[in-house]
Amino acid sequence: MTDDTDTDDPENQLERTPGKGRTPDARTIEPHAPEEFGLTQVWWGDGKGKTTAALGMAFRAAGHGYRVHLLQFMKGGASSVEDVRGEYNAIAAMPGLSYENTGHYGWHGFLDGSEDGEHRAKARGGLERARELLAAAADADLAEPLALDGTPEEGMHMLILDEILYAANRELIDPADVVSLVEEKPDDLELVLTGGHERPTYVVDEVDLVTNVRKERHPIDAGQRARKGTEY
Repeated sequence: MTDDTDTDDPENQLERTPGKGRTPDARTIEPHAPEEFGLTQVWWGDGKGKTTAALGMAFRAAGHGYRVHLLQFMKGGASSVEDVRGEYNAIAAMPGLSYENTGHYGWHGFLDGSEDGEHRAKARGGLERARELLAAAADADLAEPLALDGTPEEGMHMLILDEILYAANRELIDPADVVSLVEEKPDDLELVLTGGHERPTYVVDEVDLVTNVRKERHPIDAGQRARKGTEY
């Protein structure tokens, strides 16, 4: 016979929640290992917020003491932005979070003087680097804490491949290679793929989470250029 006498007790109900009813507060960041990482996420769509969402998860995970690395495709710079991005400054100040950029100057398909072949070479270099990072994660024990000041070659709990779906949709890399990355992912690694206005049909059936970031209105359509602090 089940005893339901305390199910209506607010204190007992709170004790059964993950936070046990306590108000969250900031704590010192120490190395920890995640208990439930291992999914693959896809963030695509024509709306603003794909990279922003990925960066939010990166900072959240790093705040728990997990090791996170960001590899950016197709974000090498443009005439509309300055030569530094705000997220790079923040990442540099955050324990356990690192980044690298394989993008070529300009944006593929824009009349900005950049050559398609150069974009393709950079994107393929990024693909090879992604493979190296997956191999490093496979060699690490992701069930254990990783040094927050360690290099990506020592492994990471979360790997974000930012704009890789743009690169695949624009045929700078083969979409089949993106699928291979997902298939090669170590079981305990959280893999996040972002980018692209077109649905990445080649990979959506291979992943665990798919989010379509849809645009209802964007100031860029009215001529607004990228703004410091929101777009870079």
